[in-house]
Amino acid sequence: GLDRPMFTAEHYQRFTGEEVALVLRMAVQNRRKWQGIIKAVDGEMITVTVEGKDEVFALSNIQKANLVPHF
Repeated sequence: GLDRPMFTAEHYQRFTGEEVALVLRMAVQNRRKWQGIIKAVDGEMITVTVEGKDEVFALSNIQKANLVPHF
């Protein structure tokens, strides 16, 4: 489905430019839930543009990630 979960770097790479909702294992800047546009994937790191600012997350810290469907 459209809100399918993502697990591997290849998944994130394929959906670069799409909006994603992330739930982290450990909070970054006191937040575990993030939503933004996938900008880049570099090895085990993913860059997501959140509210105009780039945030970098380790894939190993992502507990759950789903594409955000737009209709």
